[in-house]
Amino acid sequence: MTPNTLFNIIICIIVISFLVHKILDALNAKHYDDAIPLELQDVYHENEYKKSQAYKKTNYKFGIWSSLFSITLTLGFLFLDGFEYIDQIARTYSENPIGIALIFFGIIMIGSDIISMPFSIYKTFVIEEKFGFNTTTVKTFILDKIKGWLMMAIIGGSILALIIWFYQQTRETFWLYAWAIVIVFTIFMNLFYAKLIVPLFNKQTPLEEGPLREKISEYAQSVGFSLNKIFVIDGSKRSTKANAYFSGFGNEKRITLYDTLVNDLEAEEIVAVLAHEVGHYKKKHIIFNLTASILLTGLMLYILSVFISNPLLSNALGVDQQSFHVGLIAFGLLYAPISELTGLVMNWFSRKFEYQADDYAKNTYDAAPLITSLKKLSKNSLSNLTPHPLYVWMHYSHPTLLQRVRNLKA
Repeated sequence: MTPNTLFNIIICIIVISFLVHKILDALNAKHYDDAIPLELQDVYHENEYKKSQAYKKTNYKFGIWSSLFSITLTLGFLFLDGFEYIDQIARTYSENPIGIALIFFGIIMIGSDIISMPFSIYKTFVIEEKFGFNTTTVKTFILDKIKGWLMMAIIGGSILALIIWFYQQTRETFWLYAWAIVIVFTIFMNLFYAKLIVPLFNKQTPLEEGPLREKISEYAQSVGFSLNKIFVIDGSKRSTKANAYFSGFGNEKRITLYDTLVNDLEAEEIVAVLAHEVGHYKKKHIIFNLTASILLTGLMLYILSVFISNPLLSNALGVDQQSFHVGLIAFGLLYAPISELTGLVMNWFSRKFEYQADDYAKNTYDAAPLITSLKKLSKNSLSNLTPHPLYVWMHYSHPTLLQRVRNLKA
């Protein structure tokens, strides 16, 4: 195979992926004006449903323009040998392979973020603002960007440097060392993300004593679930949309509630949502997802180790000499279809797990408050009640609201 052939394969993967996703978006958009299913008639009043339709259509049009810009930029960068140009810039500042790679990826990541920033600004301060979701200030937006770049440089740069160092030392078996790094990092982040990373962006406070905490504690005791760490996060700092999530395991397990969730739902509904999250823990979904992520990463790293030393990868992107960091970019582009397939499988498992967690909440607490909470959360986020089935199959990690309500009522 020649570098030109591999380059054409990369272009085909990018274009086909773009077309498939745009076709799915178009199919989904055709259902925006569908009538609300009978079981969900109480989610929206007429004016609210019109607002929801307008929100979906606005995001759809915005998605078309932003994705067109993205693919045009990507293809232009590839055809104009942009990676070779960035590689040459990096080599003028360092002769060390690790230094070159860090500068190379730093330019690409930050440059890409800066170029796409107008779309991010428009999405946040125009679309989300128009429909009443945005509460982000310009100061918070800028600080989030700076913190994100610093985290990327420190954490991402350190992991990349270690992986390249192991590649230089071991070559064919470097993937085992890289995998070990990823495993340690993944487990560490699962345990301590809420303690170390979240506070950089949000304020977390323990849920205060009162009727809500008492109800949560009573439920946790009734199912034999030790839960002392219940936190409220200031999600309203950026958006009016609500959420809750479970993180950690063992002594580090905790449940985090967005303040918007606490304000939007009744106590019974919040306990039902937490019962769902406890269901994920009891059914060992967190362990499954963690294990699956580690195994899939190991598979990817092994495949990477087979091809990364081949100069064909770098040559395909216009760089004459074999280069780990350029080869990594080429491999990532070629691996995209496999990543898409594994994503579909993981989404299938995720939707299955959501049903199981709902069933657990229904059997150990009550289905009714979980149904009303799901309807309120859908209403408050102007979510799509009538998505196209194929779009759901390709993109949704959760069943649709209609599917969940029917399952809970069964």
